[in-house]
Amino acid sequence: MISGIDVSEWQGHVDFNAVKASGVKFVLIRAGYGRSASQEDRYFAEHYIQAKAAGLQVGAYWYSYAVSSADAANEARACLTVLGNRHFDFPIYFDLEEKWQFANGRNFCDSLVKSFCSVLEQNGCYAGLYISRSPLQNYISPSVAQRYAVWVAEYGPCCNYNGNYEIWQHSSTGSVPGVNGNCDLDYAYIDYAAVINKKQPVTRKNPDELAIEVLNGQWGNGTDRQQLLTAAGYDYAVVQEKVNRLLNRKSVDQIAREVIRGSWGNGNERINRLSKPAMTPPKFKNELINYCNFCLWTPVCRLFSFTMVYFSACSGLSVEVIKYGKESTTSNPSTTNNNK
Repeated sequence: MISGIDVSEWQGHVDFNAVKASGVKFVLIRAGYGRSASQEDRYFAEHYIQAKAAGLQVGAYWYSYAVSSADAANEARACLTVLGNRHFDFPIYFDLEEKWQFANGRNFCDSLVKSFCSVLEQNGCYAGLYISRSPLQNYISPSVAQRYAVWVAEYGPCCNYNGNYEIWQHSSTGSVPGVNGNCDLDYAYIDYAAVINKKQPVTRKNPDELAIEVLNGQWGNGTDRQQLLTAAGYDYAVVQEKVNRLLNRKSVDQIAREVIRGSWGNGNERINRLSKPAMTPPKFKNELINYCNFCLWTPVCRLFSFTMVYFSACSGLSVEVIKYGKESTTSNPSTTNNNK
């Protein structure tokens, strides 16, 4: 039995050297929540760096608000973006806690877990599920629970879950040197560091490297890029999110929500403001054009050759400004516990 804790921004700054000296061996850190990488836990990077520096074994978890299996996949991609190229000794957990999610039934909850965890596994992560004992028994199928690493929460002298589990969160009111206030306490029954670290290294590029290569034009454009990355075993959406970050451009989801709030005006005013160079850097304008390859309105745009703003609901509300004309038809450029 290995002693551990889990922390988030609610614990603030943590003295992980004191934590390690108290006998704690591992820490599970909240990376963030929801479907956007902008919802990264504000202490995640600090907690990770300092826990590693103290010699602790580290895992992470992502709190879910997913409303569908597709949404859970988007949450996994956001999680991967936040995790970056960091190394983890323990699994990355899908944190399923919302009562309204459980109210949708077992099939719904199973679909969320499988969708999130499959995206993680496709990107080389050891995936798991964090959940309380009662909903684990009532809303997760045994086959799904057996498929992934299980971290179960039940406070008291023993865990009454009859299935297999590898980590038990046995208290939410623990006191650990180096942590301010209450702290979640955990026991691990498997040496995950030994299991994960002994896996044969996979010669795969991380999303940051791939994003640089994309901008250098090494992966093509539009559907060609998506097909090439997918065929190579990479998650296109994760890589594209990295590209957007390197371009210092807001995600389509962020822009869409701002448009709905009225932040970008209406009609021609909206078109003009969204079309400014700051939104479409000339060097990377082809990146923006790529989105139109998946839009049903593309033939209309090309027919009339003018600037339009379209909303689509293919995989969540999105908005892009697509300018057609001579530029769009040229050949490819050479560079392109309050939650716990």
